[in-house]
Amino acid sequence: MLNRRTFATRTLTAGLAAGIAPHLFSANPKVANPEVRLGFIGVGGRGSGLLKTLLEMEDVQFPAICDMREDNLSKAQNFVEESGRPRPEAYQRGPYDFKRLLQRDDLDGVIIATPWRWHIPMSIAALEAGKAVACEVGPANSTEECWDLVRTAEASSTPCMLLENACYRRNMMSLLHIVRQGLLGEIVQCRGGYLHDLRKRIVLGKGTGISLPTGGDYRTRQNQTRNADIYPTHGLGPLAQALNINRGNRFVSLSAHSTKSRGLKSWTQNNLPREHPAQDYNWANGDIVTSIIQCQNGENIILTHDCALPRPKSFDWQIQGTQGIYSELVDGIHIEGRSPGHKWEPFAEYQSEFEHPVWKQYLKIGIRGGHDGADFLELSAFVEALRQKQPVPLDVYDMASWMAIAPLSEQSIAQGNQPVPFPDFTNGKWMNRKPSFALT
Repeated sequence: MLNRRTFATRTLTAGLAAGIAPHLFSANPKVANPEVRLGFIGVGGRGSGLLKTLLEMEDVQFPAICDMREDNLSKAQNFVEESGRPRPEAYQRGPYDFKRLLQRDDLDGVIIATPWRWHIPMSIAALEAGKAVACEVGPANSTEECWDLVRTAEASSTPCMLLENACYRRNMMSLLHIVRQGLLGEIVQCRGGYLHDLRKRIVLGKGTGISLPTGGDYRTRQNQTRNADIYPTHGLGPLAQALNINRGNRFVSLSAHSTKSRGLKSWTQNNLPREHPAQDYNWANGDIVTSIIQCQNGENIILTHDCALPRPKSFDWQIQGTQGIYSELVDGIHIEGRSPGHKWEPFAEYQSEFEHPVWKQYLKIGIRGGHDGADFLELSAFVEALRQKQPVPLDVYDMASWMAIAPLSEQSIAQGNQPVPFPDFTNGKWMNRKPSFALT
């Protein structure tokens, strides 16, 4: 928990933003630092974590917070007040009270960290109200919803950023630096996914959010009602950056396959009493969902969702090119003409040599925030984009394309694993848009 003394000693935050933000989206470091005013919609576990990270930044204010739970609200208000800022006004009159928050005229943007099905509808409402959006990750409910998001953002000319922290991880930014310098040659195939044993979490729910009448929470319900890759963006985001998706390249089709569903039922039978309500749950989602995405420039991506079986956590990132390959699973890299024949080299040695300039600066100043410091980088990028009136690095086209994996994989599986066309949410702009994320 932050207090006034702790907050006052953290005077290097502004220096971090000034040193890193220009690399992220070509901001002008000479521009003065006006105050940025943010509202929060959702301050449960993830939302409160984002709030505490933002409290590390100077000249960011939080006039209003919305959540349906009194304990979440009061805790978040206390965090803000203990940082030396005014206590935010609370909004809690039911699930649509966020619309009242959006009517305020003292907010530059909002952070959305609510259950998944609300992400895009709330983002659309915020954009319609003229508020910039930084939205947490998750699956889209439908492809038409993604189109609605894009059309609203284009009509409003208001920034909309997806908070995909995986793109800001140290190893993936180093790898992106390596890819851009051509060490792996021309990229041919990528792999990624979300491979994480979440059986207890899925069956019982998180325990701190809004529970469903039948038990569990939003992740429970998604697994009960959808057969799809319902959490695609962590595995996909860094790969999309390496392939310049929506900026000279795009996704053109997707085909998905699902296994049978056994893991959640087995865990329930082995770990819960016979009389527990979860014993009667039916699970629609297959234990492993594999999607193959074809890209315009000839590459493909193999994306995996695997959360219902016992396994160590992994993103399964792999990038293979004409001159070399990187694999997260072995934490290794092999580059032709440089690596020993048919052998992996430790990636740590390459990461040290090819550290991304953003992380070089970050390491000097000091890492802070969740997800090994990635949260602070992504939130700094959003704040500085608003402050300096620059484009956000992960924009509405990225948000729509990455979150659309869920309904597209759902559609493909329902149609007997047939390939389905991937919408071009940029309407052809991808052909002339240039890469912008973390340029040096």
